[in-house]
Amino acid sequence: MSSVTFETTLGNITVELDHENAPIGAANFLKYAEDGFFNGTIFHRIIPGFMVQGGGMLPGMEQKPTGEPIQNEADNGLKNVRGSLSYARTMDPHSATTQFFMNLVDNDFLDHTGKDMQGWGYAVFGRITDGLDVIDEMAKVDTTSRRGHQDVPVDDIVIENTRVESTQSS
Repeated sequence: MSSVTFETTLGNITVELDHENAPIGAANFLKYAEDGFFNGTIFHRIIPGFMVQGGGMLPGMEQKPTGEPIQNEADNGLKNVRGSLSYARTMDPHSATTQFFMNLVDNDFLDHTGKDMQGWGYAVFGRITDGLDVIDEMAKVDTTSRRGHQDVPVDDIVIENTRVESTQSS
């Protein structure tokens, strides 16, 4: 079991990674977290009543270079419910790298329904264990368009530090 705490400019968010049901996604996220990749990145897309997204952009909407994309595990049975942690991706179902989103509400339309372009869904690989109030506060900030992106917070919400805690189960 492992958890990651993001110390953000709005408060701390702790997520527990689901290594059992999402081994590829959890391991990928944990590696980036351990390497300090998320430090200095911003929550760059916030849509009230939907989700908050981060994990790949620096202030000024500059995309941070990432490693290779991972296999989509959205068929793992985990659901995009309030507080779940999922991978953002492009139209290609297997394009996730570092960007993630945290669901503000139950978003069942993002769940896996089939192994085709429309049905792949968005892979859940963890859940918020502390800090739901922080993402709720994020949902209240003013947003704008910046460098071709919509729903960007007017004032940057920065991940200042990332702490990783691993516990071995006996």
